[in-house]
Amino acid sequence: MVESLLLGVEALTFLEEEGFPVLKSLLARNEDDAAYTASDLGFPVTLKISSPDVIHKTETGGIRVSLKDETEVRQAFKELVGNFTSSYPEKRLDGVIVQSQGSGLEVIVGMLMDPQFGPVLMFGLGGVFVEAMNDVVFRLIPIEASDAKDMMEELKCYKALKNPRSGPVDLTAVENFLFQFSTFITKHPEVREMDVNPLFISSPGSGVKICDARIKRHKKTE
Repeated sequence: MVESLLLGVEALTFLEEEGFPVLKSLLARNEDDAAYTASDLGFPVTLKISSPDVIHKTETGGIRVSLKDETEVRQAFKELVGNFTSSYPEKRLDGVIVQSQGSGLEVIVGMLMDPQFGPVLMFGLGGVFVEAMNDVVFRLIPIEASDAKDMMEELKCYKALKNPRSGPVDLTAVENFLFQFSTFITKHPEVREMDVNPLFISSPGSGVKICDARIKRHKKTE
């Protein structure tokens, strides 16, 4: 068996091809490419360091958000690359991801492989609060459509999820996403571990968008 890890644009492209809703993301290898790509995507945008050696980009200062024009994109690109290469000279740098700006409530959806029971679905509060809040719930995969709603209601933060200060969010879209995620894992037994963090939940009718993802796969060798 050969293990492979999908990160960044590669992971997002794979998930988009599988029918998941993702924020449009492209890899830029130089400042001009980043500015052109951002203009093509439409402002505002987010810039993120793309490196196979870095999973948690916020811990390395590898993200700039809400960039409003090409000037800000060029400056952010130079800062990100300069800071990364000087602080982590031993780590590989593939480029900088230019991504449409995401917004909304942040949650995490993931899968881990239990040695006894098999694939397990995880859902909880996302973004930078995952470890701090530790508000997650689990279900064996596959789940039924009704399980998705039950998972949300089991969260300690469910009231905040249902009525966040920023306004109502599309909880139906979250239910659909959890069921879609479970179905995807069932159809892809080669996926041994996966997390989507953050998944942005917007207002009712707006759906959800994957901002970042990590996928570990095992493939048989010929």
